[in-house]
Amino acid sequence: MPRLVLVGAAAAAFAASVWTALEPRYAALSLLLVAGSLVLAGVAWLETGPSSAQQIALVATLGGIAAAGRVLFAPVPGVQPVTVIAVVAGVSLGARSGFAVGAVAALASNAFLGQGPWTPWQMLAWGGCGVVGALAAPLLRRRVPLALACFVLGFAFSGLMDLWEWYSFYPHTWAALSVQMGRGAWFDASHAAGNLVIALAAGPELRRMLDRYARRSRAEVVWA
Repeated sequence: MPRLVLVGAAAAAFAASVWTALEPRYAALSLLLVAGSLVLAGVAWLETGPSSAQQIALVATLGGIAAAGRVLFAPVPGVQPVTVIAVVAGVSLGARSGFAVGAVAALASNAFLGQGPWTPWQMLAWGGCGVVGALAAPLLRRRVPLALACFVLGFAFSGLMDLWEWYSFYPHTWAALSVQMGRGAWFDASHAAGNLVIALAAGPELRRMLDRYARRSRAEVVWA
């Protein structure tokens, strides 16, 4: 069943993207359908992999911590720990867990900060940060490379959200895109700088903690 959902969600996302190309005036709705379909595909992908009650509990806990941190830092524009926690979860626990932590954090924090058509895109963007962490895991096990990666992903996340807002609600012109990207530049820089500081301060410590959990969860009991 999860594989059927995955295929169906991918097909729906493709159909919605074609609709976007053919009917630009419905861009906001069609892009929302694309994001919703991709999130559904991500959920189906998670269900195809091995899981345990402990792993699900850990993902929920990490997602909740990231969401709480985002709400706590809300008065400081752009600064929040979600990107760093999602990346570290991907490094230590794998792509599925990294994706889940980022997606859960976006959904849970928006329950306090406000849900909207931006929520699925935030779920995808932060889930994608977790996947990047898993794919680049061998390179991100040291403090400085991890911090630099989170710095770059801060700009990538904010840039994706700027592109989504521009394509959904503004004229599809280079001038409008330039205004949108320029208006959000200071917010993007704040997000990236916040990621850099948080990763330098606590990234490797969180990774070591999750590494210990991962080793224990893979341990097998052998009876003599």
